[in-house]
Order: sequence, then structure tokens, then C-alpha cells
Amino acid sequence: MHITKAIVPVAGLGTRLLPTTKALPKEMLPVGRLPVIHHVVEELVSAGIRQILFVTSGNKSVIAEHFDENSELTRRLGTDQQDLLEACRFDYRTRGIEFFTVRQRCLPGHTTPAGTGDAVAAGQAFVANQDFVVAFGDSIVHSSTSETLLQRMIFSHLNHHSTCTIGAYQVPDALVHRYGILIPEDAGSADCKLTDIIEKPSPDQTSSRLAISARYIFSPSVFERIHALTPTPNGEIYLTDAIATLISEGTMVRAVRLGETDKRYDIGNHLAYFETFIDYAFDDPEWGAQIQSYVRGKMDREPT
Repeated sequence: MHITKAIVPVAGLGTRLLPTTKALPKEMLPVGRLPVIHHVVEELVSAGIRQILFVTSGNKSVIAEHFDENSELTRRLGTDQQDLLEACRFDYRTRGIEFFTVRQRCLPGHTTPAGTGDAVAAGQAFVANQDFVVAFGDSIVHSSTSETLLQRMIFSHLNHHSTCTIGAYQVPDALVHRYGILIPEDAGSADCKLTDIIEKPSPDQTSSRLAISARYIFSPSVFERIHALTPTPNGEIYLTDAIATLISEGTMVRAVRLGETDKRYDIGNHLAYFETFIDYAFDDPEWGAQIQSYVRGKMDREPT
């Protein structure tokens, strides 16, 4: 069995990144030479994903445009601009990659998308009773080795016949209240069964510091659990509530930790975005060394 489909929720409004995201979706912010979402897609492709569904909202059509190999920009580039054409040619079709889009709903009486659980539920017809990946489009997981976090997650999910497998990483006490926190059966294991999940607890509510890392694998059974949820007063349906149901029912729900060569970039605020861009700029094959030299010069300069 192989997992070949992924749902990528990209409907969030990006309010913590305003005014930067007033007209440009946060998933399209440049990280190095390519937007955030491009790095996410390449991560999926490297793990064997061949069909990708973007769950969008009203201002996100530019995401599909980026992956369109016959976009208006490429049509306008002349034959004397072959180098620019090559830079924009990602060859996804020849690589066997297909893209699809669906728009996430807003519940009656509300003006914002209906939450992470609803975003995943929007892909039910696309999944068609297959196990599938969920990768949030504003979070990059970079792996320095040939085996990525997502590849390890897929192997674990299939090997343990899990209903859900979650990418996870350790966070400090000060950040516990920002994340869904996973309660592992074996706290020291890199691949462990989960006994509970707590949404944004205070540090004194649990000794676990294992946070969700915006990567999941699900069996289709998750859809029934999502549909059974009651929306919150602000009109959201949370994915963590569906996962909590799977755990309480005794199904196999596991976490796979980021390894030593993995790094998660959560593009959730300006500081995180600036740090991510700097890391990728430093690694640029053409200009990375000069960017590093420039930054060192700025740091060594006497304050005025």
C-alpha cells in the first residue's frame, strides 16, 4: 500500500502577519527564491505524494497560479528569455504530480473559514477511502538527510496500521500554550503511541512538551469523527477534537518526532518569517555566501 494523496489547508487569513498579508497569502511569502507553499509541495512530492488538494479561501487563487505551468507570465516571456522560463518550469506534470483545489466554507453567521477540521473534511471526496497526508501550507519541515520526517511518518503509519500519525517536536515551556500538546505512552520514544491530546494547555496542565508539527496522516475514518463534532461558538471545527476522539476510542494514534536533522519553520508571525527567510537566503547556491558576509558586516558594525 502506498499513500499518494495529500490535503493542504491554505484557507487561513494570516492575520498575525498583517499588513504583509493584506494582499498576498502567507503561503505565498517568499522563502529564499520560492514561496512557502512551494517548499511544502516539494516535501510532499519527495515523500511519494502524487495528488495534492489545496483547500482555499477567497483570496488564494494565486497559489494555484504559481503551480500552473502555462500561467500568463510564462506565456508572456519570449524565447530570448529562456533562462527565466527555465526558472519558472517545475515540470510537475511530467513528474506525475496533479493539483486540485476546493474552497473551504464559512458556517452560517460567520465570516471566516470553519477551522482545521472542516478544512480536512472538505477533501473527503478527493481522498476516496484512501489513507492520506495533511500538510498545513504555512509550515515547512526541512530535512537535511535523504529520509524526511514525512517519509518516516508514512512508514510508521503503514507499519502500525494506524488511524492517525502526527509529526511532533519538543517545545519549551513558554510555547506550550500555543500548540496542541501530545501525551505519549513512552515519553522517550521517537515513534510512540499517544494516550491523549490537549489543545493549547498551560504548562502546569501536563508534563509533556511534545507539540503537533503541522503534519498528519489519517485513515478515512477521521471524516466520521469530524462530522460528529459540534462547532465552537466562533464557528470553528477543530482537527484536534477529532484526533482526541480517535484516541479515546482506542484506535492506534501515534507520533513521530522530528529528528536531529529536521527543522520546522512555522510561518505564523513576522519574527518566524524573518528567521525562515534568513536561513534559506544563507543556503542560496548563488548568493548565500555573500548574504552571510553582508549580515556579518552588519553585526560587526559599530552602533551609531
